[in-house]
Amino acid sequence: MDEEEEDGLNLHDMPIHQKGMEIYDLTSKIVALIPDGDEGLDIYKRLMTEDALLLSTKVAGAEGMGLYDMKMECAAIIRKAARDLLVHCRGLEMSDFHEVQYLDLIREEIEQYRLLFIEWISTFDPWDYEIDRWGLFNPPGVGPFDEDSDDFSS
Repeated sequence: MDEEEEDGLNLHDMPIHQKGMEIYDLTSKIVALIPDGDEGLDIYKRLMTEDALLLSTKVAGAEGMGLYDMKMECAAIIRKAARDLLVHCRGLEMSDFHEVQYLDLIREEIEQYRLLFIEWISTFDPWDYEIDRWGLFNPPGVGPFDEDSDDFSS
């Protein structure tokens, strides 16, 4: 029995992970329509594929961690990747890519993913954390200069 089954969590059954994989598959099919040899369009192929892949891999990374600050860091990367994927769609529309009618499919899937993302991050336990000394991913009420009770002996 693997760790996921022991905890009652199967990553592949999580709607956000499934949707991330669907977006990756869809994006892969769309970027396959981009003709080879155009340096500008080749960049979109690479960036869109990387961003789409992050949607599921960072969910897996976050689920493998218990700490709120680390989960939030993964969530921030996911948010950036999703937003960048939308920006790349716009870039393709302004370039010589001829199959722009498929880009709305990515946009629709990202919107569905966004709603799953909101639900998913609400499950993070804000009291299972280490203080983020950079100040970005602390739970509400915790600051980067707060004393960490784990740093002191009783």
